[in-house]
Amino acid sequence: MNYNQAIDYIHSVNWVFCKPGLDRIRTLCEALGNPQSKLSFIHVAGTNGKGSFCAMTEAMLRAAGYRTGLFTSPYIVNFNERMRVDGENISDEELIELVEQIRPIADAMEDKPTEFELITALAFLYFAKHKCEVVVLECGLGGRLDATNIISRPLLTVITGIAKDHTAILGDTIEQIAAEKAGIIKAGTPLLWCGNDPVAERVIRDRADELKVRVIPVKHDALTIHRMTLDGTDFDFGDHKNLHIPLLGTYQPYNAANALSAIDLLRRMDVLIDEDAVIDGLANVAWPARFEIIHRDPLVIADGGHNPEGIDSAVESIRTYFADQKIGIVTGVMADKDYSYMAERIASVAERVFCLTPDNPRALPAADYAAVFEGLGVTASAATSVEDAVTRALAWAKETSTPIVCLGSLYMYGEIKGILDRCK
Repeated sequence: MNYNQAIDYIHSVNWVFCKPGLDRIRTLCEALGNPQSKLSFIHVAGTNGKGSFCAMTEAMLRAAGYRTGLFTSPYIVNFNERMRVDGENISDEELIELVEQIRPIADAMEDKPTEFELITALAFLYFAKHKCEVVVLECGLGGRLDATNIISRPLLTVITGIAKDHTAILGDTIEQIAAEKAGIIKAGTPLLWCGNDPVAERVIRDRADELKVRVIPVKHDALTIHRMTLDGTDFDFGDHKNLHIPLLGTYQPYNAANALSAIDLLRRMDVLIDEDAVIDGLANVAWPARFEIIHRDPLVIADGGHNPEGIDSAVESIRTYFADQKIGIVTGVMADKDYSYMAERIASVAERVFCLTPDNPRALPAADYAAVFEGLGVTASAATSVEDAVTRALAWAKETSTPIVCLGSLYMYGEIKGILDRCK
């Protein structure tokens, strides 16, 4: 088996018609010797901010000398990004080896595992093989029935916040979505609550009370931002002073406050993390496609905001960094999102919009999205491809000396970055 064959096998499963539940992943992991039982986890659910929280928390733990695992989704450019040990992606060779180990077991199952279940089991095997001391584990979707939720007693569970997304699967109310996320709460494990929605918090606290679990809310009022520029943010949080993160976006200091709150909780559990590790970990954290500068001349920023809450955050960042000017936007959207609201928010900061059709059967055609912007009084055009949209935007940006922000699915990031790299 070569690398492409291994990836093709992982992607070969159509999960759409699979019955939701944890039976398949339990059966698969039992056949593999339950590698997850050998590991200690920080289990993270939430609508937005999960990835940045996981990256920051892992970076601080690694700086403190722990052998870390990091499991995230989706990947941005390369599948191997989804599972990392000590900050390094799984190698092609090791991925092939693990797929060859898991394939005969998965193929022999009467109720075959889904793609995400396969990936989760692969990650558990990988982290156990490398004897990771702490694994930061991001839920794929929801929480209660997510494949990651077969872990029994993590060190800490975290819910970063609740907003409406994936409503066809998780429910179309905040209460329903919160109940799904609250499914990761485990008896005997404290829960860090990072959100600010009182309706969601009530649902989460009710579930925690049933399990006699302590809920620790993040005290965001302890955050003091000193300086925020395109080089990053300098801030304090509680007793943590003189911190710097290179990640851009007005939301990132709040994600950092969440991660620092997790570190404080771990310290109370006798997980040794000195303040130098906190400072160094945050200063060196990397997390792509979240208000990331990907081109300098002209200035191009990529942000994975693809739902209303994500767009709200991106618009706030645009207003902060480009207070005195409107900018160019490259964007595409799914037809099942609240794209009218998203367009209205984007229009408030946009001089011109270059619309594209994402490579997805659920995509809203670029011409339809452009018409929404035109109706809001913003000049917009429909591109025939991602490359067409980026090329047009770059030409306009050079002519007008205007920054560009690319908004939309993380899956577009790799293609956009590739186009820009060819322009250097």
